Amino acid sequence: MSCDAVTLEIIRGAARAAQAEMEALLERTAMSAFIREKKDFYTALFDAEGTMVVGSDLPIFGDIVGPIARKFPLETMRPGDLYWYNDCYGSQGAVSHTNDQVFLAPAFLDGVRVGFVMGWAHFSDVGGLRAGSLSPDATDHFQEGIIIPPVRLMRDGETNDALLEVFWRNGRFPTQSRGDTRALMAAVRLGERRLEEIAQRFGADTLADAFAQLLARTEAVVRAKLREAFPIGTTRFTDAIDSDGQGNGPFHLRLALTRMEDDRFLLDTSATDDQAPGPVNFLMHPDVPGMALGLYFLQGEPGQVLNAGAPRALDEVRRRQGSLLAPRAPAPLGLRGITMMRLLAALHGLVAVARGGEAPAAHSAYVVLALRGMHEGKPFLMSDGVGVGYGARPFADGTDAVYFVAQENYPAEFMEHSYPVRLHRYALHMDSGGAGRFRGGCGVVREYEILAEQAVLAIRLDTVKNPPWGVAGGMSGGAGAAVVNPGTPEERHLPSLSDGTVLRRGDILRLSTGGGGGWGHPHDRPAEAVLADVRGGFVSAEAARRDYGVAIADGALDEAATARLRAQRPPAGAFHRGTYADALD
Repeated sequence: MSCDAVTLEIIRGAARAAQAEMEALLERTAMSAFIREKKDFYTALFDAEGTMVVGSDLPIFGDIVGPIARKFPLETMRPGDLYWYNDCYGSQGAVSHTNDQVFLAPAFLDGVRVGFVMGWAHFSDVGGLRAGSLSPDATDHFQEGIIIPPVRLMRDGETNDALLEVFWRNGRFPTQSRGDTRALMAAVRLGERRLEEIAQRFGADTLADAFAQLLARTEAVVRAKLREAFPIGTTRFTDAIDSDGQGNGPFHLRLALTRMEDDRFLLDTSATDDQAPGPVNFLMHPDVPGMALGLYFLQGEPGQVLNAGAPRALDEVRRRQGSLLAPRAPAPLGLRGITMMRLLAALHGLVAVARGGEAPAAHSAYVVLALRGMHEGKPFLMSDGVGVGYGARPFADGTDAVYFVAQENYPAEFMEHSYPVRLHRYALHMDSGGAGRFRGGCGVVREYEILAEQAVLAIRLDTVKNPPWGVAGGMSGGAGAAVVNPGTPEERHLPSLSDGTVLRRGDILRLSTGGGGGWGHPHDRPAEAVLADVRGGFVSAEAARRDYGVAIADGALDEAATARLRAQRPPAGAFHRGTYADALD
C-alpha cells in the first residue's frame, strides 16, 4: 500500500515525536553533565534496511547501521536485540571519536523488521591517556579510551552484563558510566516501542513507503538547491586549522565541488593536507559533506527532515587516505571537533564562492576545557564545553554564544554546585563578532577560580591564527584565548591547544572564545544598530569608531562625527582580515 500525502505528514510527525521522546528520556535519566546538562546526544530513526530517515540537525552522521550489518547480517536480527559500538576506524567514521557511544536496536512488527532506532551519546570518560579521554597529547587512537567494535549487547532481551562490566572497568568514573549506559539503553528501547507502534497503526508497507518518500523528498530538495547554488564546473575553497597541539600546523582543508554537465555532483577533498601527528584528524565518513550541505539547504523548508537523502544528492565524495580527513589507523582522533567545525565552515565557503557571497560567514570552533584533580578526597573531572560566535548571514547577524547545534553552555549555578570552581564572570566576549553590514556572533568569556588544592588543565581552542573569515567585505571574527591570573604579576597565556597546565587553589583562569565572521561592508551597518550593539555589550565604542565608522560619545550617537568618519569609507579590501576570498588558493 502506498502512503498518501496526509498519512506521510502524520508519520513524519510521529517519527519526530518518537525521536524527541527518546531524547527527553535520555536527558532526564543520564548521570554525566555532558549528557544531562550539555545535551551532547542524538537520536535517529532508520528504515528496515538501515538508512537514516529521521535524524537530528546534526551534520556528522555517517552510515550508522552499516558497521553492525557487516558483522551481524540483518536477516539474523531478532526482536529484543541491541547493538553497540564506538569504534571509529571499524565503523569507517560513522562515529568519529571514542567517547561517542552508539546503541542501535531493530524494530519489528509481527516478526518483520520495520526499521531501527539509534541513541548516541558522549560519555565523559572511557579510559585512555588522561581523565576525559580527550587530550592534545595523544599520539595514537589507543590512548583515547577503550574501543568497542560492533557487538550485540542484547539478544532476545537478555543483556551481556559481562561486556558492560569490561567497559565500566576501563573508565575512571564507573558509577557515572553505568548510569549513562542504562539511560541510553532505555532511550533506545523507548524508541523501538514507538516505532513499532507507528508500524502497528499504519502497517509495515505504508511505513516503508513513507520512509522512502521522506528520503526521496530530501534528496530532491537538496539536489535542486545544489543546482541553484553551483554553476557547471568546479568551485574551490580552502580553509585551515591552527595546529595539532604538538607543534605542527597549520593544516589546510582543500575542497573542490564539481557540477557535471549532466548535473551530477562530485566533492573532492583529496588535496587536503596529510594527517596530523596530534589528535585533530577527522575520520570523515563520505556521507558527512552531504549531511552538512543538507542541513544548510533545508533551512526554511517546512516539512523537510534531515536524513540520508541529503548525502545521496552528492554523487561522489573523494577522500585521500592518509589525509587529515581520511587518516590511517591508529592516528589519534579525539579532538576531531576542531577539524569538523572547519570543514562545516569550508562547505559554507564553497557556497559563498559559488553564489558571490550569498552565504554565511565562518564560525569559530566550539571550545572545550578539561579540569581534573582531587577535591575533598574524591577525583573530579570538569569537562566544560563553551559556546562561540557563528557567522553573519546575508540577511541577519550571526548567533552569539552557540556551542553546537542544540547543545548548551553549563549554567553557572550548576558548575559551582558540581565542581570545585567559582565563576567570577560569564559574559559575551565583546568585539569578538566580525564587523559587517551584519555583525558576526560574539563568543563567551568565563572566569573560573580554582577551589581545589591542585588541578590539571587541558584546553581545546582553535581559530586563533586562522580566524573565521568574513564575507562580502565583512571582517573576520575575533580570536579566543586562555589566560591564567590575568592582570597580575603571575599572568600567563596558555597555548590554545594544550594539556598538563597545573593550576592551584586561588588561581583564576580566564577563557575567551572566538566570534563569527561579519557579512558586508561594516560602514553599511546602520549607525543606530551599532549604537545598540555598544549599549548591549557586543561592540566597544572604540571598535564602533574604528571598524564601523560610528562615533559614540557619552552613550549617544555623534551624528556629525559619524558622517565625517563614513565619508572616508575604506574599500572593502581594508576589512579582509581573513575573508572567504583570502581563503582561496
